[in-house]
Amino acid sequence: MINRELIRQKAVQITYSYYQNGDGNPDTAERELLFSLSKAYDLYNSMLLLMVDLSRIATRTLEMRQNRLRRLGDYTTLSRRFVDNKFMLQLESNKQLKEFRENMKRNWADEEEFLRSLLAKVEDADFFKEYMSRKESGYAEDREVWRMIYRHFICNNEDLDAILEDMNIYWNDDKVVVDTFVLKTINRFSEESNDSQPLLPEYKDEEDREFAVRLLRRTLANESYLQNLISNSTRRWDVNRVALMDRVILQVALAEIISFPSIPISVTINEYVEMSKMYSTPNSSKYINATLDAISKRLVEEKRIVKSM
Repeated sequence: MINRELIRQKAVQITYSYYQNGDGNPDTAERELLFSLSKAYDLYNSMLLLMVDLSRIATRTLEMRQNRLRRLGDYTTLSRRFVDNKFMLQLESNKQLKEFRENMKRNWADEEEFLRSLLAKVEDADFFKEYMSRKESGYAEDREVWRMIYRHFICNNEDLDAILEDMNIYWNDDKVVVDTFVLKTINRFSEESNDSQPLLPEYKDEEDREFAVRLLRRTLANESYLQNLISNSTRRWDVNRVALMDRVILQVALAEIISFPSIPISVTINEYVEMSKMYSTPNSSKYINATLDAISKRLVEEKRIVKSM
């Protein structure tokens, strides 16, 4: 699940913290990087569990409504389509997710008020009403309604963001990336899936974990060289007057350009320019793009690196 986009973000965050705190211990920074990446994977599992617990609240709510009708002498049977959703029954029984739940210190059952509010919004949505009104629905419709719920009510949810921030300080920065993987996971389920359906692994392969460690190590170990490259490209401007975040983004980006010849320079530059739009000042992206482009071209021309632009 942890991809290189997330790794780059974490490397920038940890490097920024490294200079802000001034402890100067690369080993501590490396441990912090790997720990924060593991927390992102915890968030992925937690978002899957959020859907499971939302379904459980829906089941309890349906039972309460059904009992209320019976007390009033109304024996109408309410639809169980949503609470018996085939995709959700698969997710709820997933062995990997159950194991994660057992190790959670805090779970979504502690956020019942939020879950009930979220359920009310879901039930009021037109796509949900249309799903519930169908005479028949199959597995594809059951899975799709949960994909829609996640995309419309769990992505970009400010109330949820506040809860996540309280749960774990790492999670808010990770959620946009994690959301894409939760949606991908939903799509990976099929009617044939059972309780052993694999969720996304923490790392696609060992190479990605090594990418994370090597990127941070090269960033910190080559600080003087990388900062000198930046200084020489900003001769009209004292590099110390450049925002710290901009300098950090440039330093990590240059470490990647120099240390990973298999990654095209254009890919690296685009990744860090986009990151600057999220973490730095409004004008930073143009500055970072121009600076990285100029430095990388000079390095290629001087044959200090051999790779494609």
